[in-house]
Amino acid sequence: MIKIIFPDGNTKEYPRGTTAYQIAESISPRLAQEVLAATVNGKVTDLNLPINEDAEIKLHKWEDEEARKTFWHTSSHLLAEALEELYPGIKFGIGPSIENGFYYDVDSPTPILETDLPKIEAKMTELARTKSELIRREVSKAEAMQTYTDKGDQYKTELIGDLEDGTITFYSNGNFTDLCRGPHLPNVGYIKAIKLTSIAGAYWRGNEKNKMLTRIYGITFPKKSMLDEYLHMVEEAKKRDHRKIGKELELFMFSNRVGQGLPLWLPKGAALRERLENFLRNVQKQHGYLQVITPHIGSKELYVTSGHYAKYGKDSFQPIRTPDENEEFLLKPMNCPHHCEIYRAKPRSYKELPVRLAEFGTVYRYEQSGELHGLTRVRGFTQDDAHIFCRPDQLKDEFKKVIDIVLYIFKTLSFENFTAQISLRDPENREKYIGSDENWEKAESAIIEATQEKGLNTTVEYGEAAFYGPKLDFMVKDALGRKWQLGTIQVDYNLPERFDLSYTGADDKPHRPIMIHRAPFGSMERFVAVLLEHTAGKLPLWLSPEQAVILPISEKFNEYASEVANKLNIADVRTQIDDRNEKIGRKIRDNEIKRIPFLLIVGEKEQAEGKVSVRIQGEGDQGAMTVEEFVTFVQGKVAKEIG
Repeated sequence: MIKIIFPDGNTKEYPRGTTAYQIAESISPRLAQEVLAATVNGKVTDLNLPINEDAEIKLHKWEDEEARKTFWHTSSHLLAEALEELYPGIKFGIGPSIENGFYYDVDSPTPILETDLPKIEAKMTELARTKSELIRREVSKAEAMQTYTDKGDQYKTELIGDLEDGTITFYSNGNFTDLCRGPHLPNVGYIKAIKLTSIAGAYWRGNEKNKMLTRIYGITFPKKSMLDEYLHMVEEAKKRDHRKIGKELELFMFSNRVGQGLPLWLPKGAALRERLENFLRNVQKQHGYLQVITPHIGSKELYVTSGHYAKYGKDSFQPIRTPDENEEFLLKPMNCPHHCEIYRAKPRSYKELPVRLAEFGTVYRYEQSGELHGLTRVRGFTQDDAHIFCRPDQLKDEFKKVIDIVLYIFKTLSFENFTAQISLRDPENREKYIGSDENWEKAESAIIEATQEKGLNTTVEYGEAAFYGPKLDFMVKDALGRKWQLGTIQVDYNLPERFDLSYTGADDKPHRPIMIHRAPFGSMERFVAVLLEHTAGKLPLWLSPEQAVILPISEKFNEYASEVANKLNIADVRTQIDDRNEKIGRKIRDNEIKRIPFLLIVGEKEQAEGKVSVRIQGEGDQGAMTVEEFVTFVQGKVAKEIG
């Protein structure tokens, strides 16, 4: 017998070789129908894999990320099976699950087009109805290599070459066999609703020197109603696309002459950014931050010292060379090395710490052109960056204070659905990171303890840490339930060592400070993009580029409209006039499309009484108010929004 420990701490004995599915069945038949995968001793596995030793187990239903990943991974194999039947001689690259669905990279002798997707979907549906089992088989490296050499599949043989003998498995479903470590569903019959969403080109293993493969994206669900709901959400997402809204509201643009991935902020967008920056500056001022400004470039040696050049140099913009052959500069990829230099510009005492340096610093990273996407993936972006240099006894309190800032920002901007992801080192690949095990363990413990004391809803992700330290990433869900990574807080013992930073302690000896990196917005570009999509462009009143527009019923009232607009703008209510020679109904419709919060209608009655008729976006008529009453009304709403 073996002991099985459940998440609630209960223990039960089962015969050796019992599967997770059988354990689910012993609890309830309904659970067995709903469970899709299991975590056994910390590893996600097939439901049908025998358990031969005492184990901690967690059963995963669709609501769990582990279940969805398993479902979509199996779906990629179903796609591959369909493609192999439809396109003889096709070769397969990789087919992973992704955040929403899956893809498979293939090399087909016959081109696969968007118009072919319905045919492939139909074949997948036909194969799913066979309910063929996913059969796992361990193979030697020699057998695996021979299998794909015989097929002439250079992609799989290349992958096998990187694997260790004794760790290789095949999975078969129907007539299709694939190199895969799993896990998978028990059979393909679980897949009830299928939608192939798009086709794209993808270089093999992400290297532009390799062959371009065809990448087919798809998504599947255990119920048709879930697919229908997802497709509805996709349509809503198109309406909320920040690129579309940004164009409609005249916030930002891109120009090929300026360069791909380099946004140009238009006047209304620049004003929006300025309000966000001033909001955070005021918060930071209350928390003792000191504002600094650093150059857009730095000596290559600066980034060699920090470790950024070794880590990112190949993927950055190429060095800038000057007439002096001994000089090389880089476009700034990070603000932290510059802030380290500011800290070490003078001797520091333990009494001065913590030192909190903040900057809205623009950085540059060379993203592949195919990865660029509006404001969410750009080559030049501004981080709301700050670095806190503190003593070890101050670390946890400082970390918790940063959490407080992030939570205040999220509350103010109505990001209420989020989790805090604790991003730790990959325990099996520590050579990716710099610094001692001792310092890493201290940093990881500080983050875990701080989140526990703040009562945050957390998840742990191994392998997601920065190369110099662990971090806390805030994963925010927007109004459509999509997940975005926004704010981040990182603990760093390593850059202070690399830059030889110190302070004089109470014992009159030098000590090493600890560094906290933090960016509550993440980047101004990405944050604005997410905010636009979250609100569908109906921004909070205090952020709206235009808070009110005055609509004269006819040109006879344009002069009165100008008087009202002047009074409102003096009172800091951002106001425009729509004095086009159009009917009032047309003006109302056009300005509601622009998502302007208040429409102020003025005609003979309003002019005679010194008032405006107020219409609120999405709420309709609110009656007439004097200009003074309207100003007080707006100020009250703004005060409520920003607490």
